[in-house]
Amino acid sequence: MTVAGDGAGAGEDNGAQQIVDWDFAVRIGSGIAGEGPQVSRAEGAAVVAELRADAGRATGLVKEFTGLDAPADTAPVLVVDRAGWVQANADAFSHVIAPVIDKLVDKRPMSSIARSVGAKVTGAEVGGLLGFLSGKVLGQFDPFHEPYGRLLLVAPNIVHVERELGVDPTDFRLWVCLHEETHRVQFTANPWLRDHLFDEVKALADTMDVQSMLGDGLSRAIEAIKGNGNLLEAVSSPEQREIMDRVTGVMSLLEGHADVVMDDVGPTVIPSVATIRAAFDKRRKGIGTLDRVLRRLLGLEQKMAQYRDGAVFVRTVVDKVGMEQFNAVFTGPETLPSKDEIHHPERWIARVL
Repeated sequence: MTVAGDGAGAGEDNGAQQIVDWDFAVRIGSGIAGEGPQVSRAEGAAVVAELRADAGRATGLVKEFTGLDAPADTAPVLVVDRAGWVQANADAFSHVIAPVIDKLVDKRPMSSIARSVGAKVTGAEVGGLLGFLSGKVLGQFDPFHEPYGRLLLVAPNIVHVERELGVDPTDFRLWVCLHEETHRVQFTANPWLRDHLFDEVKALADTMDVQSMLGDGLSRAIEAIKGNGNLLEAVSSPEQREIMDRVTGVMSLLEGHADVVMDDVGPTVIPSVATIRAAFDKRRKGIGTLDRVLRRLLGLEQKMAQYRDGAVFVRTVVDKVGMEQFNAVFTGPETLPSKDEIHHPERWIARVL
């Protein structure tokens, strides 16, 4: 399914290009991604129009339920195909990891030939990862797109999943938009959140020990492949894992908050929401062996846990103190829950409220 009309942007020309050939990554990723389900031109246009309308409708529903007020006309909504999602994420990655790449380049200068070959190799690796993920993501908020972020809805994947589950397409599309629009509201109603996450990335870059990564990083990565860990944890230091734990706490909050919104608002506007949730959860458990291994190595299983753990945190706090007091979580970095507090909401309540 090819979607026309919503360009996702072009790759950035920055220092990261010395390590990763982003244009090559996009070509590889787009080739792996494929187009998705076959639809007529008229059906494709109707899907795009409905998703745009649903995203707009979801804004008011999210505001009414959460009390978060996002400024109008910020963070555009783009309906994209898989190739558009690959391009958008290549743009985002090149921006977000620039501090890390700059440190690597400074510490390990290379000849122009070695740099060119290395950039193609890493470009192929990144492209392979993006191609793998491009067929699985239904929607995504990109907080790092200037100036306020942007919301991506991946039309072919939404159509594919709604067909696979056999659910009502109109209900399913609004259900997805409720979750993704919640992310857009989270960031645009609280602009500091974007800067906070980027600061965490820069902090991660500051803690990098390049020699350690180039030394025993490979052996630790191999152990992760053979064992039960994931690659991201295997090549990180204790200090880096501390930063990653903070980010995990934030992401669990955001994902869980969005899941609570989609499931609690859903029954009021989506007649078949209970059927959709049951079918969707069953699908999450039914992924194949290869897919499960890749998810574990890339830390994606942890992301599934973020939805579950974050939703429990949000529901527990809201049940005890109400939505208005819960929204203190969005006051600033100091009120965000830690990874430990996500699992023990009463500790967050005691510390913050």
